[in-house]
Amino acid sequence: MTERETLLQKLDVGDIFHAESPNGASLICLATRIDEAIIYARTVTTQYRFQFDRRTGGAVCGDGSVCFIDSVAPLPLEIHNVMLGIDRKYRLEREEERFKLNDVEKKALIFVDTYYRENQL
Repeated sequence: MTERETLLQKLDVGDIFHAESPNGASLICLATRIDEAIIYARTVTTQYRFQFDRRTGGAVCGDGSVCFIDSVAPLPLEIHNVMLGIDRKYRLEREEERFKLNDVEKKALIFVDTYYRENQL
């Protein structure tokens, strides 16, 4: 088993990881379920659902292309919790005005962008 496969196997429900689509779109994902072969996840901000192959880290995107997990580096706890809050907001909120990101959420998203680029598989 390669190091990449080993790290993908270590992902657990509740972990946040990063994937990238072929067009360069950044996908901050929350693992929602994991079985022997699949990592079920949704993106934190857009709530798109993906099924990543647990061996390769690949998933079919909405346009039929394949996106790949490129970082599983654990986020600092404070940032992880902010990401969970963003996920909850976009999953449950119904009032459009409350979808706006606050300063803490904006800073966390900027941090995550740099952090995952610097901590790739």
